[in-house]
Amino acid sequence: MAGGAQDDKTCAEGDVGETAAPRSAVYWHDGSVSAAERASLLGQVGCTVWLSGLSGAGKSTIACALEQALLQQGYFAYRLDGDNIRMGLNKDLGFSATDRAENIRRIGEVSRLFADAGCVCIAAFISPYAADRRAARALHAASGLPFIEVYVRCPLAVAEERDPKGLYKKARAGVIRGFTGIDDPYEEPEQPEVILDTDQHSVAECVNCLLDALRKAGVIETPAQRVCAGCAKGRDEFRHRLN
Repeated sequence: MAGGAQDDKTCAEGDVGETAAPRSAVYWHDGSVSAAERASLLGQVGCTVWLSGLSGAGKSTIACALEQALLQQGYFAYRLDGDNIRMGLNKDLGFSATDRAENIRRIGEVSRLFADAGCVCIAAFISPYAADRRAARALHAASGLPFIEVYVRCPLAVAEERDPKGLYKKARAGVIRGFTGIDDPYEEPEQPEVILDTDQHSVAECVNCLLDALRKAGVIETPAQRVCAGCAKGRDEFRHRLN
């Protein structure tokens, strides 16, 4: 009896060992703050801006600039970068097809959490496989969260010429195997919300394009609404639209 009581106590506190209880014993715990209330209090809707493209296309550069622009305008934004995530959360993963899929699955979950918290999450990942990107989108859709897929498009020749990390050179020399764009495919997004041609447009132009997309999605205010942000009417109209 004593042992059973201890097991019940352990499970109730959430400290469940790997074999202590089946997955069916895990339940979602709703909070007391609704999505509408959170959006109204923060003055913005959480969402994920998912930047996908070849290595060297400009994803990280654009993500950094977008994050800075949003924060300067008073919006809650945070950037998730492929290399950074692999130094911590996904340090146990390699670059096989299976590991790449798991890498994006985890990022999809993390970005959803950020978006659910009301943050504009900027995810910059090669994410070469269409199925993995669709799964990330579906995860957000299931939670009623906006997901803006951005194809950071750049000709392979241009990306290879940039080669900021020297990875293309190593891939061509056979030092790196399974490198996206060389001996592993990149599946282009078929219907992304935004396409950025980084061989034709500046970083500033790309950021402005993304800000426009966020405004159209109702995530951030338009310039006119920003002007009225100091008056109760303008803020109330924006909050009413969020609700």
